Amino acid sequence: MPISFDTTLPVGYTPPTNASKSSVDYQSFLKLLIAQMKNQDPTSPMESTEYVAQIAAFSQVEQSVQMNQKLDQMLQGSSLSQAASLIGHTVTSEDGKQTGVVKEVKLASSGLIAVTESGTEIPVTSGVKVS
Repeated sequence: MPISFDTTLPVGYTPPTNASKSSVDYQSFLKLLIAQMKNQDPTSPMESTEYVAQIAAFSQVEQSVQMNQKLDQMLQGSSLSQAASLIGHTVTSEDGKQTGVVKEVKLASSGLIAVTESGTEIPVTSGVKVS
């Protein structure tokens, strides 16, 4: 039995104004569900099992999103821990062309970037040597 959502919104409905506008929070989902119930065809109402299935599916998606956020936080914490351990060590790039003592480490979306005392930026990727 396919799950479908009626996209009719109640009059005066405004979308959530939180920082993550691309995701729908649980309160928004409940508002949509209530709107769907109010605007359903009275000659062919949706069965309660379909509502329960929609709520269960949304709950699973919400839990997955929260778990991904927690994993991202853990990875960032791990990266920061790794960054602190690089300062003062000599780093050599994967191709061996760049080397230097790490003065600071930047945390970029692509990963860690070691900045040497000479100002050279070396991405910390697989194959980079630390001594």
